[in-house]
Amino acid sequence: MSWDEDGTPHPLALRRSGRSEQEPDRLPEVRELESLGWEPAPGGAAWVFLPYVWPAHARTWIPDRSTHWAVDTVLDGQGHVTDVHAVPLVDRDLHVLDQETDEAVAALGLPPRPPGRLWLLRPVGPYATVGEVLEHLGSLAGGRGVEVSASAAFMELVRAALAALAAQE
Repeated sequence: MSWDEDGTPHPLALRRSGRSEQEPDRLPEVRELESLGWEPAPGGAAWVFLPYVWPAHARTWIPDRSTHWAVDTVLDGQGHVTDVHAVPLVDRDLHVLDQETDEAVAALGLPPRPPGRLWLLRPVGPYATVGEVLEHLGSLAGGRGVEVSASAAFMELVRAALAALAAQE
């Protein structure tokens, strides 16, 4: 288990540099990797630890050169949209978002995540998609009375289940 602190990004990411105005899932390198069977790691709070415990052979990362947007919608008195403004989030706001995730990771007793990474995963075991793996993990947790949340109990269950799935390959 690790964050691949000393690892290198997926080789496809090395062809690209600089900030992109695209959102993370729309980056060309993400789309290229998706065509090769990789899927972006889920972003939900319950899964903040997932890249750390996912089997190393089935995870990779690329530098996050995406832009995160704030969308402001203006409504009239009847609830109709009259205007929409999209502006890039400033570094201060991005730091607040990262800080919340970093605090959740620290509460689990994990080392800090390396900054500026987008994680991609491949399914493990008999599952065709990462979503199917996550459904399996959720079912296992439910059957054992473990809440699907960023908790030590759920993280340990997920770690053990992923190791078992990887051993089946």
